[in-house]
Amino acid sequence: MNLALWAAKTGLDAQNTRMAVISNNLANTNTTGFKAGRAAFQDLMYQNIRQVGAQSTQNTQYSTGLTLGTGVRIVATEKDYTQGSVLQTNGKLDMSVSGRGFLQITMPDGTIAYTRDGAFTLDNQGNVVTSSGYPLQPAINIPSGTQTVTIGNDGVVTVTSAANPKGTQVGQIQLADFINEEGLQPVGNNLVVESAASGSPQVGTAGTNGLGTLQQGALETSNVNSVTELVSMIECQRSYEMNSKAISTTDQMLQYLTTNLA
Repeated sequence: MNLALWAAKTGLDAQNTRMAVISNNLANTNTTGFKAGRAAFQDLMYQNIRQVGAQSTQNTQYSTGLTLGTGVRIVATEKDYTQGSVLQTNGKLDMSVSGRGFLQITMPDGTIAYTRDGAFTLDNQGNVVTSSGYPLQPAINIPSGTQTVTIGNDGVVTVTSAANPKGTQVGQIQLADFINEEGLQPVGNNLVVESAASGSPQVGTAGTNGLGTLQQGALETSNVNSVTELVSMIECQRSYEMNSKAISTTDQMLQYLTTNLA
């Protein structure tokens, strides 16, 4: 295949994938705790026509070489784990993490997943669960007859009732942190899971050892910047058009060559 056609074709594929990443970011502008993704590009192998530094004569060498690139590819979709804005909801079980750390969620198969989405509710047993019904880990149970629920910055959960107006501690929410947050594997439902690249979770009390603090009655919004994404979309469109134009131009050049040689 003509090298120019192949390089432009890889450019079309890469920009199409980049557009999928941008579209997913824009689709999740209002998703609680969502972290924007970014497509990472990498150039492909080069055809080495003339080796740089090779001998041009017995006493001289080429100061530059002749290499032809074979295109581009997307090698990763990297997550941006910068803090999103905080939205005040006044929900008694809503909580946001200010700083590093993830809330721990017990999955149906018993494994642990992690989230920045602090929108919790109660199931029919009084357990604190996500909107999908997955329980918080460590498990927190709110007793029947509870009048108020207080979640401290360190994750301590205290409830009051008519029988006990002074309050009773029913548990403590812990946070998990990872050496490489970008190595976490997104699985949907606002959840990520541990991978070999992320390292093992380091679980601790909120506000200690570099972990963030909890804020009750608030949620962390998506960190997607709509304006930035729209600019990236326009840039992606223009890049796609240029690669398409390169294919069209190369095809015209080949037609010209074929016509004049016939």
